[in-house]
Amino acid sequence: MCPGRALGDTEPVEYVSRVPRPPLDGLIDDLYYLEGAPPYARLTLPPMPSALLIVNLGAPFRIRAGTDAEAAEYADGCVITTPTRAFEFHYPHPTRSVGVHFTPWGPAPFLSMPAAELRDRPVTLEQVWGRAATAELRDRLAVANRPPEMLTLLEGELRRRLRDTAGLGLVRHTSRVIAATGGAVAIGDLRTSAGVSSTHLAQRFKELIGVTPKRLARTYRFAATVFSIDPARPVDWAELAGNAGYFDQAHFGHEFRAFTGLTPTRYLEVRQRFLREHPGHILDGWPLPADCFLTRPMAEQVLG
Repeated sequence: MCPGRALGDTEPVEYVSRVPRPPLDGLIDDLYYLEGAPPYARLTLPPMPSALLIVNLGAPFRIRAGTDAEAAEYADGCVITTPTRAFEFHYPHPTRSVGVHFTPWGPAPFLSMPAAELRDRPVTLEQVWGRAATAELRDRLAVANRPPEMLTLLEGELRRRLRDTAGLGLVRHTSRVIAATGGAVAIGDLRTSAGVSSTHLAQRFKELIGVTPKRLARTYRFAATVFSIDPARPVDWAELAGNAGYFDQAHFGHEFRAFTGLTPTRYLEVRQRFLREHPGHILDGWPLPADCFLTRPMAEQVLG
C-alpha cells in the first residue's frame, strides 16, 4: 500500500495505491484511491504506455480529447485505452474516485469491444459494463469505510470480470520486450521472434491495445526519455536526445511537440512551475497544469 499526501497545500490530496494480486498483477500496474483538491483545475496528460479506468464517486469530471470541440462530462467514470494524443482533464473541487492504471494490454480482458474502437475516445464506465452493474459498483464503493476496503472491492469486481482473451499472451510478451528496451527495438525482430507475420502482430495489437507495435514503442521511448528529465537541474537536450536514440535534436523536438504540444524547454518551464507552486505534490511527475501554459486557441490546436 502506497499512501501519499500532497505537501505544501492547504487542501491536501489523498492518494492510496497498491498492486493487485495475481493474475491481475500481470494486467494492472496499480489500483488507486484519489480524494481532495487537485493542484490545478485542468491537467493535461500526455500519451503514456498505459490505460486507465476511473470509477467516479464525486461530482462529474470532464475530459477533452481528440478533435472534440468541447470537453465531455463523465459522471459514473470512464475507460481510456492507450492514447496517442494528450487528454485534458477538468477536475471538480474536490474530486473523489477509485481507479486502475492498466498496462497497455491490461483492459482487453474487461472490454466487450476491440480496443481500436476506443482509441483516443474515452467512454463512460456505463458503456463498458452497463448501467445496472456500474451503479451497483459505485454504491458499494461509496459506502465502504476506508480506501483499502474500496480497493479490495474494486479488485474483486475486476477478478469477477476477468475473461480469457485470444492473442493476449502474444501481445503481452511482445509489449514487455518493447517496454524492457524503452521502445528501442526493431519491430521486425519482434515479429521474427514471435513467429508471426507483421500483419498478424499489428492486428492483434490494435485489437487488444488499440495501437500498433510501432506506435507503442514510440510511446515507450518518449515516456522513458521524459521521465529521465530532472526539472530541478539544467538539461542538455542534445545529449538527452542522443542517449534516447533520436536521430538528432530536431527529431526529438518534433516528437516532443507531437506528444505534449510543447517544446522541450517550455515543458521544463511548466514542470518547474509545478515544483515551485506545489513542492512534493503526490501528482507531480507526468500531468501538466493545462491552465498555466495553454490559451484556448492553442489548446484547440494541440488537443484538437
